[in-house]
Amino acid sequence: MFDFLSNYDDPSFLGAFWMTVKLTVLSAIGSLIWGTLLAAMRVSPVPLMRGFGAIYVNVVRNIPLTVIIVFTSLGLADIFRVTMGAGNDVKLTAFRLAILGFVAYTAAFVCEALRSGINTVPVGQAEAARAIGLSFSQVLGLIVLPQAFRAVIGPLANVLIALTKNTTVAAAIGVAEAAYLMKGMIEKEAQTLLIGAIFAFGFVVLTLPTGLILGWLSKRLAVKR
Repeated sequence: MFDFLSNYDDPSFLGAFWMTVKLTVLSAIGSLIWGTLLAAMRVSPVPLMRGFGAIYVNVVRNIPLTVIIVFTSLGLADIFRVTMGAGNDVKLTAFRLAILGFVAYTAAFVCEALRSGINTVPVGQAEAARAIGLSFSQVLGLIVLPQAFRAVIGPLANVLIALTKNTTVAAAIGVAEAAYLMKGMIEKEAQTLLIGAIFAFGFVVLTLPTGLILGWLSKRLAVKR
């Protein structure tokens, strides 16, 4: 009944899910870095930085992810010839541009999660740090952000799980991840329900452990007030 899973070599079933894992991990790292910088901008004492952070988050969160991913392909690659260092390798270019789109989109949600964590840190701690001569960046990096990250492990886990599921959008620009393979299988095989169930189970296997582990960490590392 499952023989059709071995009939696809480009990509294979496991290869497609491995592509999903790579998209998720690399996009998560980029989103965490860019989202942290955006959160720092949103609480910055510099009005220009606060304004940029607020505009970026509010604009990007209200644009559908599909539009962003298609823009990175049709806009950056086809119109502006951006290859992300991949040269003439079309598949690698699509992969890297997909990561760029996921980072740009997901970072807005990481930023808001972190900003909510920053708001849980007592104001008195930051004031005390400034009173002993620490700069804004030192206060943020040494005192505020470590506590904020501990406070928002749960929300960040939800963002990561959503990112894992959002990687299916990369199929729109030809990235050979799980949804791309599933679409091809459904077109060629007369087992739509079975194929859908298999891929749904695959995503459960990817996301459920992530939620359980990060949920445990959230309780373990919660800041005691």
